[in-house]
Amino acid sequence: MRIVFMGTPELAATALKALYDAGHELPLVITQPDRPKGRGGKPAFSPVKAYAGDKGIPIFQPDGLKDPLTLKMVAEASPEVIVVAAYGRLLPAAMLEAAPLGCLNVHASLLPAYRGAAPIQQVLLDGGAETGVTIMKMDEGLDTGPILLSEKLPIPADMDFGGLYQALSDLGARLLLEALPLWAGGGLKPQAQPAEGASYVERLGRRHEIIDWTKPAEAIRNQIRAFSPSPGAAAVYDGKELKILAARFPTAEETAALESGTGQAGEIVGLIRRAGPAVAAGEGYIVLTKVQPAGKKPMDGWSWLNGSRAEAGGRFQPQSSEDGES
Repeated sequence: MRIVFMGTPELAATALKALYDAGHELPLVITQPDRPKGRGGKPAFSPVKAYAGDKGIPIFQPDGLKDPLTLKMVAEASPEVIVVAAYGRLLPAAMLEAAPLGCLNVHASLLPAYRGAAPIQQVLLDGGAETGVTIMKMDEGLDTGPILLSEKLPIPADMDFGGLYQALSDLGARLLLEALPLWAGGGLKPQAQPAEGASYVERLGRRHEIIDWTKPAEAIRNQIRAFSPSPGAAAVYDGKELKILAARFPTAEETAALESGTGQAGEIVGLIRRAGPAVAAGEGYIVLTKVQPAGKKPMDGWSWLNGSRAEAGGRFQPQSSEDGES
């Protein structure tokens, strides 16, 4: 098929690679403009731009989609269908009608749940047991179009954002390849999304990364999973920021051996040998097994204890929401 592809992050690049490897014709790739990245603030290519450039696929990076030039570029590409995967902006009506088979979107949730910009992180924050990918025909709403195909994906209890992102990227690419010939051949009937179960995800920022130690241990562990391996859930100990990248609950034997202390939220109540500090939450305890001090590489929690000289009775400092505004 002749496809105009629109996308930006790694999930989209995985879908683009699948289309390329399957032999689909790709006359044009549209991706977001280069953004500053890293300490130097130099503009960086999106994963989609990097892949398309490597394969010699024509690339267009408009500032907006309503510009007549954007629609002209799409029209000149003469696509049968437009495929969108995590592009990052809503498509105007003219774009939705620019291909005979419309615009298909690869969305990383089981719609109508988790519409919006951060469905993968949010399902982890919510402690969800499953998620999935939906291929939908786009309309002018935010992820409200009719469903063409979907598939569930279980979420193991120890899976973090990095693992789930990759699993959903792979599933999305496979499901897209299944959907395209079926849609073109009339083998898929669009199903309107049910009103029941619809939810929207706000764009997550710095304030969502900051750990509130007064929350239950389970909620804190879900937060750590949702922001690992990057940017990491944020905590402060001895005046220095510490990213928490992995954690677990203490075993029953470890819990029984924990020093009682005051039990205040954020207090280190025990040192679990070869694992890391056990910290009191608003409800229960959590063992920090992988951390990253500011300016250093990730390390296991036990190594951090030895290097920082943190002790039982020490406490992670609370951070206000104002500290985390992005």
